Amino acid sequence: MSHPTTPPDPLEGHGVSFGTDAAGRLLFWIAVVFSVFQILTAAHIVDLSSQVTRALHVGFLTLLAFPLVAYGRNAAGPLKTLAWGFALAGVAVAFYQWWQYEPLILRAGRPLTQDIVVGLIALTVVFAAAWTMMGFALPLIAGLFLAYCLFGEYLPSPLNHRGYSFSQVIDHMAFGTEGIYGIPTYVSSTYIFLFILFGSFLERAGMIRLFTDVAMGLFGHKQGGAAKVAVVSSGLMGTISGSGVANVVTTGQFTIPLMKKFGYRAAFAGGVESTASMGGQIMPPVMGAVAFIMAETLDVPYVEVVKAALIPAMLYFASAFWMVHLEAGRYGLRGLRKEDLPSARKAISDNWMLLVPLGVLVYLLFSGYTPLFAGTIGLGLTVLLILGGSAVLNLPAGAMRFIFWICLGLVAAGFLQFGIDVLIAALAALILWCALSRGGRETLILCRDSLAEGAKTALPVGVACALVGVIIGTMTLTGAANTFGQFIVSVGEQSLLLSLILTMFTCILLGMGIPTIPNYIITSSIAGPALLELGVPLIVSHMFVFYFGILADLTPPVALACFAAAPIAKESGLKISMEAIKVAAAGFVIPFMAVYTPALMLQAGGPLADAIGYWPAVAYIVFKTVLCIGLWGAAVIGWVGRPVGWPLRILAVVAAGTLIAALPITDEIGFALAAAFVGLLVLSGRRSTA
Repeated sequence: MSHPTTPPDPLEGHGVSFGTDAAGRLLFWIAVVFSVFQILTAAHIVDLSSQVTRALHVGFLTLLAFPLVAYGRNAAGPLKTLAWGFALAGVAVAFYQWWQYEPLILRAGRPLTQDIVVGLIALTVVFAAAWTMMGFALPLIAGLFLAYCLFGEYLPSPLNHRGYSFSQVIDHMAFGTEGIYGIPTYVSSTYIFLFILFGSFLERAGMIRLFTDVAMGLFGHKQGGAAKVAVVSSGLMGTISGSGVANVVTTGQFTIPLMKKFGYRAAFAGGVESTASMGGQIMPPVMGAVAFIMAETLDVPYVEVVKAALIPAMLYFASAFWMVHLEAGRYGLRGLRKEDLPSARKAISDNWMLLVPLGVLVYLLFSGYTPLFAGTIGLGLTVLLILGGSAVLNLPAGAMRFIFWICLGLVAAGFLQFGIDVLIAALAALILWCALSRGGRETLILCRDSLAEGAKTALPVGVACALVGVIIGTMTLTGAANTFGQFIVSVGEQSLLLSLILTMFTCILLGMGIPTIPNYIITSSIAGPALLELGVPLIVSHMFVFYFGILADLTPPVALACFAAAPIAKESGLKISMEAIKVAAAGFVIPFMAVYTPALMLQAGGPLADAIGYWPAVAYIVFKTVLCIGLWGAAVIGWVGRPVGWPLRILAVVAAGTLIAALPITDEIGFALAAAFVGLLVLSGRRSTA
């Protein structure tokens, strides 16, 4: 079934698909050069100003995006020519920013006619790239914000602003660091691109197979084992990829057919994979691109975002695990035969080296290093392992190989003492070794393909980041966020719950047409300050918005993740979406509970922490959330060891809903109703067996 509102993504899927003709090879090598450029700037081998780096990043994005989409859709000759025209225009803008870097700074606020022309071209190219890759929704929203800059002075109060000239708006949006080269593009050109490459190399090194084997070995033989494998393997993949749709089309290729084979309905199988894959964006340590933008926006260390996401992420996957367990019990779906499954212990012992870069990444992030440095080192170690694994095959088995790995490990560890130059030297030596050795050239080809694949994967994210800068630019120029924010505050003065529900629906409605990144940026700019004024801690309010931006990709009618799963499951995307909402039902609860009790996100504050202390509050809210998840699962699936009738399901919904709020009386009522549910469930079970 085709997507109802968004055109099919010609870049979607796994593996490099640039084509074998001359144009395809050219695009392939442009992608490789793009990735190499990003690595060189991240490692500070090439040092450019931040503004120039951002401009060249957007230039590369447009140079690749237009021709790739045109060739992916088998466009006619004139359309391909037009695509290359837009691509080259994007490159020209980038080089203008580089060439005129210092003069542009000196005449900031007083643009020349040529600056206005280049700015118009820049905005046109970015809008066209987003329209080409993601459909009309995001360009339409960004266009409305841009129109507000130009014509908002004619609106009635309080929507109007003081008015801005055409040249002032173009200068603000197309130059400097407030428009298309703002914080989202900065994050895309540094953290996001680097971590996408990191995930691309780990996937090609065999990380997907390792995670799948571990999940199969641990849970494949349990009740509903195939679906539990999907939840665990997708959650583990989320730790390195941070991309929901990418997870669906990689791990889903294996898990969805496996679930169908063992009796799960096609729609439910797709829903499980979609829910688990979207959770990858909130799964530390890498999380999704939004997490890096959040850290930069809030001006907090990335580890603070990871800390806030840790417990909710584990609860999200625990809730999905619980849902598939109940579904399996309801339909009598047993696990796989244990003797047919891989050993989790053997999978780890055979491939433990793949976990080293991930472990180092976690260590560096939690030791206070920047995500850029941690990502660069993680990527370098991954490439070192891939090249070293090929080089060592040319040595005699036994002691020589052991000594090689010891020496390589010592050299790799030297970066902590001597800096990244040690790692670069080791990589250069291994590249030369592989280029001259038997089998090594194939490994270099694999690395080259990973560079191209990483650049291709980064295109939709990067283009979205550039265009959403127009929205942020409007906020900073006009202060447009205040109007809607004041409305949320006025509602919240009457009821915080109503403000949260209003924010949730805003996130979900926006998420029906635009990706998670612009969704988060728009809603956090509007709702974040408003919720802060209502007493919600800043990072909790941003995580609240982040959560529902992710869940928007599971809600109909658009449900991007579900439509990505549809061709694999051979089922309607809308049916998959309805099942995904069921599986993710508890995920809708967690953000609300965190607002009322910030200890759920390991944040200080809140009446509960003030009353009983911080760590007791953490333990209490985790227990309450787990109970809430259990009740939601029973209500949604209608099974807890035995069928649960509608009266008991309604009781479970009321009990779970009552536990969401943090008022003392609601907790007592919620626990009493939960106890009544358990008691009536046990009583009904005894009657049925009597």
